[in-house]
Amino acid sequence: IGKMADVETIIEGVQSVLSPKDLVGEHVLITAGPTREPIDPVRFISNRSSGKMGYELARVARRRGAAVTLISGPTSLQVPFGVSVVRVETAAEMYGAVMDHVGLSSIAIMAAAVADFCPAEQKMLKAEKEDISMLRLDRTPDILAGIGALERKPFVVGFAAETGARLDRAERKMIAKGADMIVFNDVLQDGAGFETDTNVVTIISRGKDGVHQKEFLPLMSKEAVASAIFDSIVSHKE
Repeated sequence: IGKMADVETIIEGVQSVLSPKDLVGEHVLITAGPTREPIDPVRFISNRSSGKMGYELARVARRRGAAVTLISGPTSLQVPFGVSVVRVETAAEMYGAVMDHVGLSSIAIMAAAVADFCPAEQKMLKAEKEDISMLRLDRTPDILAGIGALERKPFVVGFAAETGARLDRAERKMIAKGADMIVFNDVLQDGAGFETDTNVVTIISRGKDGVHQKEFLPLMSKEAVASAIFDSIVSHKE
């Protein structure tokens, strides 16, 4: 009592009040960040994802009135105000957490950069260098395909990070994995990809007439990209 809230909390409150409330009644499930696949207690396989895109999606969804569950791999980011977070480390843990929560979700956005492979054997003690000169790898569970295959599924959004303008690969991924929409970005473009505060994306969605729709967005902040993604989701769900 009598203590003023943090400036960041006040700013977030103002932005929430000024945001449209077109996601009221929606439960949005979002994955974010990388996963870590342990080799031993010291080493792991991972990638360059910072989690910034997923966290901005969670923040914007909450502002627009949604209940938000954020399933986050290891990041140093602060959890957005009002968002429920589930912390995981490995792809298997993320898959389990997603399947535990997807049944209550009306929108699922898989923004995490999940490792495609994990060591076939995790050593309990730190391994000698000579013992890990060659690793045998197993495939990790495909979370996006797992949701897309559900009989009763939410509106599903995937992400496709590519090197080069390979929109055709993103479209094939959307179809093969049962997604309703996929967000493509070329991580080699200036200002796009991992560990940046900006992004350059193309939103690809299934058209009602079978023709895929493409929305090309210019370089913008990841917060603005998140807003554009939800604008597109809302228009497709109407």
